[in-house]
Amino acid sequence: MGYETILYEEDGPVGTITLNRPDDGNMFTETMCHEIRDCINEIRRETRTRVLVITGAGDKFFCIGGRKDGMEETKLYAGVLPTLEMYEAIDRLQKPVIASVNGYAVGGGNVLQVVCDMTIAKESAVFRQVGPMMGSFDAGYGTWYLEDLVGKKKAKEMWYCNPKISAAEALDMGLINRVVPDDQLAEKTRAFALEAADRGAFALASIKGAFNARHGGVGGLARVAHDLLLRQYLDTAESKELGAAFAERRAPDPAKFGR
Repeated sequence: MGYETILYEEDGPVGTITLNRPDDGNMFTETMCHEIRDCINEIRRETRTRVLVITGAGDKFFCIGGRKDGMEETKLYAGVLPTLEMYEAIDRLQKPVIASVNGYAVGGGNVLQVVCDMTIAKESAVFRQVGPMMGSFDAGYGTWYLEDLVGKKKAKEMWYCNPKISAAEALDMGLINRVVPDDQLAEKTRAFALEAADRGAFALASIKGAFNARHGGVGGLARVAHDLLLRQYLDTAESKELGAAFAERRAPDPAKFGR
């Protein structure tokens, strides 16, 4: 897979997406949003990888938000960065997604790591929401998911007052999972990913679906039901007998699948 704004590589069961615009803070562009979405959708359709890591190029920025350069000047969707498509793709991916924060995670970059299933960060990483102080805001994933992680009061403080949060503070408040020395981030990220990859893929996918159903509304519940149907029910004696009876235009035999 070839991309303009991201890099993708696989190493055993671990796939890694690297936001590859380090000279511009690894900021989202319309192209990057679409490429991340498309890459994740490709990963969703293969069984080689069991865990996805998302990180930034360089040693200063994970991601510090987004740019609308080249987009139409309109209030319609043609003028809106398609960040939601990235976040939705992460939620739909039936594999754990780990954010490996290699520097500043600001604005949409912090929302990105919040949406990931788990986060590991280097000691010098900084987290911040800046929307209201620069004429923007995120009233969806950036608020709801953040409240789930750190609680309502702390989430409101992050949005209302926009403090800079160190990696140690982020760990203490539950915003992230692990903090490691700067020079060990890549090594520790891989170990973290392999730790998850050693678990049952079916079990992890089911757990992720259950977490997402809580805040996914009908979409989240549909995902759980859809996956249960495809990965369990269609292989049962009940499903097979009912399908055969329907095809053969006969009454099903309950004795073949119990009560």
